[in-house]
Amino acid sequence: MDYISTRGQSPSVSFAEAVAIGLAPDGGLYLPREIPDLSGKLEEWESLNYGDLCLSFFDYFTGDYDSEILRNVIYDAYANFTHPDIAFLKKLKNNLFVLELFHGPTLAFKDFALQILGNLYAEQIKFTGEKLNVLGATSGDTGAAAIHGLLGKSGANVFILYPKGRISDLQERQMTCTGANNIFPLAIEGSFDDTQHVLKEIFNDQMFRFKYNLSAVNSINLARILAQCVYYFYAFFRLPSDKKENVEFVVPTGNFGNILAGWLAQKMGLPIKSLKIATNRNDILYRLFNTGVYSIAPVEFSHAPSMDIQVASNFERFLYYAEGGNSNRILNIMAEFKSTGNFKFKEFNPDTFSSSHTSDEEIIDIIYRIYKEYDYIVDPHTACGFKDIDPDKITVTLATAHPAKFPEVIKKAIGIVPTSNSLDILKDRNSVFYPIAAEKKAIQGFIKDNAVS
Repeated sequence: MDYISTRGQSPSVSFAEAVAIGLAPDGGLYLPREIPDLSGKLEEWESLNYGDLCLSFFDYFTGDYDSEILRNVIYDAYANFTHPDIAFLKKLKNNLFVLELFHGPTLAFKDFALQILGNLYAEQIKFTGEKLNVLGATSGDTGAAAIHGLLGKSGANVFILYPKGRISDLQERQMTCTGANNIFPLAIEGSFDDTQHVLKEIFNDQMFRFKYNLSAVNSINLARILAQCVYYFYAFFRLPSDKKENVEFVVPTGNFGNILAGWLAQKMGLPIKSLKIATNRNDILYRLFNTGVYSIAPVEFSHAPSMDIQVASNFERFLYYAEGGNSNRILNIMAEFKSTGNFKFKEFNPDTFSSSHTSDEEIIDIIYRIYKEYDYIVDPHTACGFKDIDPDKITVTLATAHPAKFPEVIKKAIGIVPTSNSLDILKDRNSVFYPIAAEKKAIQGFIKDNAVS
């Protein structure tokens, strides 16, 4: 299988090349040329454990990878998850389930993809002999997961941009307290959108990019989206046999990557009835899917900081398919959106998506309600997924992070401070980060001075 750019101005590449490059040279995002039909595999895959399912899934997309290497990459990625199911499906009541995606090393759903991506990078370095500088931007959880996936790995330095003061203290400490010599957390003044904007500027500087062998860990990297598809299959298979009709996955999302993975799984043949986009007060996706207008508003700091995003990068991938694979149309839409911060679709098709948005006050109320009704604690992002649940559907809400990462919000809601041993040990460690302007030249200069050699 080969991979093409959403903007159609770059040549197709192999899976390994798509992973190594991250963002296509024309500024687009890589996608499979065709979405495979996996409906004929559902019965065969239903009883597989998580590792075997992930391996079977990736076999369809990684034709240029040695099968034994791929097996090692995947099984090593999930070796340190703390729940035997890896992605645990918990029943709250008759038609309501929670998919717990926080049992990885950094207690967030990003671990599912970034543990694999870190191992793929390590194999790439081993195979090519070329050292790698990995650049990413985070609204909270991506940075820690990316760092952990490459922590101390020879031949790779990691540079993570994050908005200082706009993520939780424990999210920041997961990035800044590693003590590893190959990790560089870069704290900027501004929002996640500012970090994401400058990251794309740097990747679009082809001369710099290739000189320093840069690769991207954000969800612009195709491997991340594919890895996230797997837990939709796994969760669906673990629903009771009488609960597999009219299934809706509710997904807290800011950058559209996590729910895009579910949509791709649906298009591959997984019989998901619908998908619901759960946003916080930064509701650009809610507004888009209800009005057909994609319009930036000022980013507002919220109780769910990982979703404090206005520009949803992965929406471009969905848009490519929604526009019938018309790359010229994508070029025009993205150019207008970049120049004006606004695009109005004449006939926007929401496909099987619906959407909700949740205020900070509602997040507090939902955390309290879920705790009282089910004796279950959800983090602020997951709380957004419990707004306006349809009782007539079988609902699977994705729990995207462990509540212990947001102790202040949880305490405000229910008077309890959830804990985690892996987070507690960070509190006494020295925090190291590098304040820097959200400017292309400043960040390029830092990378130049600290690139792996």
